[in-house]
Amino acid sequence: MHDPNLLVGMESPDDAGVYRLSDESALILTLDFFTPIVDDPYEFGQVSVANALSDVYAMGGKPILAMNIICFPEKGMEISILGDILKGGFDKMQEAGVLLVGGHSVDDPEIKYGLSVTGFVHPEKVLKNTGGLPGDRIILTKPLGTGIINTAVKADMADETVEQMAIRTMKTLNRKPAELMERFHVHACTDVTGFGMLGHASEMIEHTTVGMTMYSSRVPVFEAALEYAAMGLIPAGAYRNEQFRMHMVDRGDAVSDDLMKIFFDPQTSGGLLFCLPPQEAEELIDIMHREGVPDAAIIGEITEGPAGRIVVAG
Repeated sequence: MHDPNLLVGMESPDDAGVYRLSDESALILTLDFFTPIVDDPYEFGQVSVANALSDVYAMGGKPILAMNIICFPEKGMEISILGDILKGGFDKMQEAGVLLVGGHSVDDPEIKYGLSVTGFVHPEKVLKNTGGLPGDRIILTKPLGTGIINTAVKADMADETVEQMAIRTMKTLNRKPAELMERFHVHACTDVTGFGMLGHASEMIEHTTVGMTMYSSRVPVFEAALEYAAMGLIPAGAYRNEQFRMHMVDRGDAVSDDLMKIFFDPQTSGGLLFCLPPQEAEELIDIMHREGVPDAAIIGEITEGPAGRIVVAG
């Protein structure tokens, strides 16, 4: 059924659905949940909520309401673990200014937690993941490599300091960069999650007339992730992402195999990836660094061509 008020729906691989309520307001609708990726239940709750809210920020909106989605075993696990997960999630919602209005739980032998989120945005300020213009600079707001680091943690091969650094990044809201972006003419935006940076970047130019150049030396990356990648601690999702999208990528000779694996590394609660005019990009980066988004960096640009291709340069 066609509805002219459905501004973003299933016809495009965007981060959330958007439905216009009036000339001044539109709903953003999304949901996300997953199994634990960190050992501490409270931190798992925080990471899950930060991840779920990120889709609303990526659409240019503000998350307002949320409902819990929780799968937890009725027997065989301390109920206090469930309490800690929900407390972590609730505290992160409080930080984001999001109101929890309910939820649903299911008896399941495997723990899962996340949110259904409702946000608001002005219909003329919706950010889609396509729309970049030639000359636009591309900004990434968080470092890459959390998937590889989490793989190293599971193998008991990760340094505790590195593990905590990755967790701190994953549970950091994308609220601040999203708010700062509102002052500028952002043409396209997405967040970096399960498809990896190059996977989500591919969606930004697929079926368009523009291309993209990424400068690998400018991409913020966890140094430890490079070390773990060299040791072969690569999540299966990185190989799947590479297999699915490598046909759109032209890799420069100076770009190592390990770095390419990081660029395809599936992220949890990763940063925002967006493009805007060059002069505005420089100004925004300066503001982000002053306002507590220290890893934000200009990592590339939208090009006139070749259409639908990403050049990964040194």
